[in-house]
Amino acid sequence: MPGLKKILIANRGEIACRIQRTAQALGYRTVAVFSDADADALHVQMADEAVNIGPATVQQSYLNIPAILDAARRTGADAIHPGYGFLSENAEFARACQDAGITFIGPSPEAIELMGSKRLSKIAMIKAGVPCIDGYQGAEQDDETLSREAARIGYPLMIKASAGGGGRGMRLVHEAGNLLEQIRTARSEALNGFGSGELILEQALIEPRHVEVQLFGDRHGNLIYLGERDCSVQRRHQKVIEEAPCPVMTPELRQAMGEAALKAGLAVHYVGAGTVEFLLDARGQFYFLEMNTRLQVEHPVTELITGLDLVAWQLNIAEGQPLPLRQDQVHLTGHAMEVRLYAEDPAQGFLPQTGRVVAWEPGLQEGVRIDHGLIEGQLISPFYDPMLGKLIAHGATREEARRKLLRAVQDSVLLGVQSNQRLLESLLEHPQFASGDFSTGFIAQHFADHACLQSHAPGAQHLAIATALFYQASAQAHPAPLGGWRNNASVPLHYRIGLEDQDWVVTLQAIPGEPLRIQVAERCLELKVLHCDGRQATLEIDGIRQRHAYRLEAGQLWLFSRPGSLQFSDRTQAQVSSRASVSSGTLKAPMDGAIVDVLVNEGSPVTKGQLLVVLEAMKMEHPLKSGIDGVLKRLQVKVGDQVKNRQILLEVE
Repeated sequence: MPGLKKILIANRGEIACRIQRTAQALGYRTVAVFSDADADALHVQMADEAVNIGPATVQQSYLNIPAILDAARRTGADAIHPGYGFLSENAEFARACQDAGITFIGPSPEAIELMGSKRLSKIAMIKAGVPCIDGYQGAEQDDETLSREAARIGYPLMIKASAGGGGRGMRLVHEAGNLLEQIRTARSEALNGFGSGELILEQALIEPRHVEVQLFGDRHGNLIYLGERDCSVQRRHQKVIEEAPCPVMTPELRQAMGEAALKAGLAVHYVGAGTVEFLLDARGQFYFLEMNTRLQVEHPVTELITGLDLVAWQLNIAEGQPLPLRQDQVHLTGHAMEVRLYAEDPAQGFLPQTGRVVAWEPGLQEGVRIDHGLIEGQLISPFYDPMLGKLIAHGATREEARRKLLRAVQDSVLLGVQSNQRLLESLLEHPQFASGDFSTGFIAQHFADHACLQSHAPGAQHLAIATALFYQASAQAHPAPLGGWRNNASVPLHYRIGLEDQDWVVTLQAIPGEPLRIQVAERCLELKVLHCDGRQATLEIDGIRQRHAYRLEAGQLWLFSRPGSLQFSDRTQAQVSSRASVSSGTLKAPMDGAIVDVLVNEGSPVTKGQLLVVLEAMKMEHPLKSGIDGVLKRLQVKVGDQVKNRQILLEVE
């Protein structure tokens, strides 16, 4: 088989950048594809060539098979790497590449088709002798059949979209009374996300570990596994922390899980990178969950403990080369751990966030790798998954890897967009996570009311720093030590510092040759500005020297507060506005997105907590409910409308 020359990456963001780095390092030319929303994205800038494939919505761009194949034809690309997500597990796309004479860097269409269906793959795994959870994977999908099978399986049980992944179309049901409502939601989310409303039901394992095995197969019939990954720390069935090896793994259990994964791969004549996912219970029993026929988001932890480049392996196998190692040559060294950085606000129920990246300075250090697709100034849009990147650390021990990763999370500067950094820090610091004793229920058990899930309230020191930076900017804009507008340097200045809906009065006294004296409520701080260049400020606060990343534009200050960010406003000259009543019946969009369902009409009575509108953003459905009892006075949206963050959707009187 002739060698490949030019590879088109049919993806975006951090995975498109990661694939390009290996492909270019191996001498291949690369082609990026991009939507209108991604015209200036990092993956576009990195590529040798780039082609616009359509508008921002995924159906018209990253899921547009004819446009992607046309881009390959126009640029002369002889191979396509799908990354993960989008078309990576789309058998029709793999088949279309074959028909066009383009090498698809992945398994056969037949393997994708079978393993892309949770229903059909489970039937195949039972036949292959892979341990499976009791459930229903039949073709009959009517509510009556699903209700009857649910009663047979017993509660609690899981509803899963057969074609789904990433937690979409998945619901945990504890009692029969909630079943039909959850089926409706799961089916709707599955149809919108995957084009298929087919569901399966499974007995719910309470608090298992989620452990997956990395497979690799070549075109010569060779198949091996490269150890396992523990992905148990999850939120709403989406992985948050992944690590390798699994903290509770034994050599015997690793071999048993590895051999079960090989059975799964052999059953579909698997070629390329794939992952077999299992649930592991407290007794050491494991059960097949699903097989992902693509590169996983968390593949870097396997790369770090094996010393292998899995993308390079994918490219070599796509060219027809045999696997470079036998099973007995696979060695695991040290420990690796990864966290996913998301544009989401934990204080608002993890709502995805949009906006402009004002600053991005990854916290790199020895033993830390950061895979991302971010550049300063780019817009985070509502059209794609909210994951911004991944921070990965490797150490000789699990504790060393955890400690390095914690520092990397704390030191990575992201300003302009809310993220989950404070949650990641708190997870990594938690004693039970540090001990390795956790399950898929870890976040629900320990973080239901955790401070990292509340709004990030500024302390006196944050407010003092903000006031000093506003003062410094004003001083630089008005030379001659501000003497043009102040008669007496010892007279205190009064600032009103705002953050969201709150204001704080702060007093600053500047005497030449002395530290700034800043009064915040009952606390007085002495602060020296030693260096300030618009990006980093070196400050001395009460005798302790610190560095803080920041950006200041038009009265808005973004301050990095390790970890996470605070966005302050200088409201000193602004009029004090009245606050909205907490009993307001105005329902606003919590983020940019699309209206997929409207369940009320003007004039209808509504009750507090009633579901009114369903908003879809970043691949997830978000139910919006009434905050008060009343009557729907004004409805300002309909199904299909694209809405902006804070846009008024309806009013209840």
